[in-house]
Order: sequence, then C-alpha cells, then structure tokens
Amino acid sequence: MIRQPAVAGSFYPAGAAALRAAVSDCLAVEARPKAPSPARAVIVPHAGYQYSGRVAGAVYAATSLAASLIILGPNHTGEGVPVAVMDRGAWRTPLGDASIDEPLARRLLEACGQAELDDRAHRREHSLEVQLPFLQVRMESFAFVPVCVGTSSLADLSRLGRELAEMLRAWETPVSIVVSSDMSHYLPAGEARRRDMLAVERILALDPEGLHRVVREHDISMCGFAPAVAGLIAALGTGAAEARLVAYANSGDAGGDDDRVVGYAGLAVS
Repeated sequence: MIRQPAVAGSFYPAGAAALRAAVSDCLAVEARPKAPSPARAVIVPHAGYQYSGRVAGAVYAATSLAASLIILGPNHTGEGVPVAVMDRGAWRTPLGDASIDEPLARRLLEACGQAELDDRAHRREHSLEVQLPFLQVRMESFAFVPVCVGTSSLADLSRLGRELAEMLRAWETPVSIVVSSDMSHYLPAGEARRRDMLAVERILALDPEGLHRVVREHDISMCGFAPAVAGLIAALGTGAAEARLVAYANSGDAGGDDDRVVGYAGLAVS
C-alpha cells in the first residue's frame, strides 16, 4: 500500500521543486561540519519547515545515518493502537516514494510485544511524514519502519526500548533511530527554553528515566517525549555512549510572537 501525504502544502511545500529547495536550504546551515558524525539515534522536530526546518536540517547535515531506519513519533491524533507499526508498502511525498523496510518491520513486530500492525495511527499523523523529505534529499537511499507511539507509561516505554535494543543487536545490518519531537508548546520564549533545557540535560546525560521524570514534574509539553524515552533506551542498549545538542530554536525566531512559542531541539546520540 502507498500511504499518501497528509500535510504536503501545509507543513512543507507540495511541489517537488519547491520542497527540494526548502529542504536543501535547511540542510545548508552555517554550522554544518565537513565530516558528518555517525549517529545511533537523532531527535529532530516536526513543525512546519518555516519554523523548525533549520533545526532539523542542522541535525541531518551534522550526522550520518544507516540506510535502515526506525522512525519513532508521537500520536497527535489519538487514532489507532498505542504502538502502531506499518510493515509494507511506501510513504509518498512530493519527492517520490520512501519504502518501508519490510523485513525489519516484520522483525520489530515479532520482537516488540506491544507493537501492533495498524495504519490508522499513521494516516493523519504528521510527525513521521515531515522527516521523510529531509531523508530523501540527504541520503542516497534508505528504507524505514514507521512507529507511532501513543503510550506515555514508563514501564511500557522501557519495555519497548529494551526490546528494540535486543532486536537491533541481533540484526545483521546497521539501523539508526530517528525520534520526532517538538519541545515546549505555547510559552514565552524564555520559559520555553528554561523548561526545554531541563529535558535536554537529561538526554545529554543519557538518562531516559530522568527525561520521563522531568517532563512530568515540570509540565514540559514535549509532544514526543514518549518516543524519545523509548528511543534513548534502545540506543543505550546498542552501545550509545554520548549525546550532543546540535541546535535549538523556537517558532518566534522565524518572525513570530516571542510570547507564545514552540521550542525545537535537535540532538544526536552516538
């Protein structure tokens, strides 16, 4: 099956030429290193490209990812099962079709007890979709497994992360994890940054349980904290030893209102 784009023309340009130009502009950030560093996992935002695209572009430009990817995103719509996976076909963007890694998807469904085959959670969910054009421009080829995470239970997320790690350790080829998440929503820029840095500090400390705790204790509206917790546990289970903050911004930086912003953090875990 072909999953049709849900937010082309709103979160990113609907035309192929305009989309490629927008992504290329986001990737051409001044801080891009000459030699991108391999990453086991990245955390990237998923707002409209005019707001978060440069943060996402900085991460993708600064890292090299495996040709097989697991993309973990939150469930904004509330549709579908708590851990929803698609295992066949492709996702269409204006740049073409991005193929699902069908063998890896089938293995994930076998290895992760909570994961279920379900396309309902993915039909209108934008958090995974907006990553694909970046990957299509940045990488020569790739295949991916889309995973929509709709549970915030630490026990469930820990189990998912451990099972992903066990699966990836046994998989015959390298796999990178992409976690899609924005940070604080609709706060003054200074307060958003203060809260966001509490979450970022836990990620930099490779402390997924601490990330879960501070998000709850400090009411941080990080929409993808659940996939970030699971993804960080999985990365640690495959040998991750360090994390770094690549970029941080907020929606006000794009000419919006600093009194009510959404924060965006881009991180790499290696």
